[in-house]
Amino acid sequence: MIREATPGDVEGAADTLTAAFAEYPFTRHTISADDHLARLREFQRLFLAEIGLPHGRVWVSDGLDAVAVWSTPAGDAGPTLQQLLPRLVELAGDRSDAHASAEAAMEAHRPAEPVWFLGTVGVRPSAQGRGLGRAVIEPGLAAADAEGVPAFLETSTDANVGVYKALGFEITAEYDLPDGGPRTWAMLRRPSP
Repeated sequence: MIREATPGDVEGAADTLTAAFAEYPFTRHTISADDHLARLREFQRLFLAEIGLPHGRVWVSDGLDAVAVWSTPAGDAGPTLQQLLPRLVELAGDRSDAHASAEAAMEAHRPAEPVWFLGTVGVRPSAQGRGLGRAVIEPGLAAADAEGVPAFLETSTDANVGVYKALGFEITAEYDLPDGGPRTWAMLRRPSP
């Protein structure tokens, strides 16, 4: 069963996202290798607790094996992100310059119009292949459709592109991140009537 997350889910959801992103090309490029998993987990925990829950929407599966965190047009997370910036730079460690240049490169490909932004989605590796990723994404797509607003995401693995295409996303940009970063795809899904 899929449900909206509560504050009590933050720690377990952060564990799931850490396991899902442990070897992800983008986070490996933008977060220091020194104590990488602890840094990654705190990054995910902050995103869940400070952005997703108060300013967006978060869906989880029972057992917290899958998590999807959305930023929404109504959420206005900008001021909170600015407050978190020093902590995020600290977490990036010796990759903070790469993180900043990656964000700047991605910003150029992000929509100017209001969107539901799928900031992070992950499935615990032991639970992959059961459709849980799609299941936690779909409520956000339905909510975006109900508002008549597009959904947007970025991914840094080719395998994810096909998954997102099957959900109705189209590639709007494909580019290599600076400083030797991974290939990244920007993808948009127009609202369904």
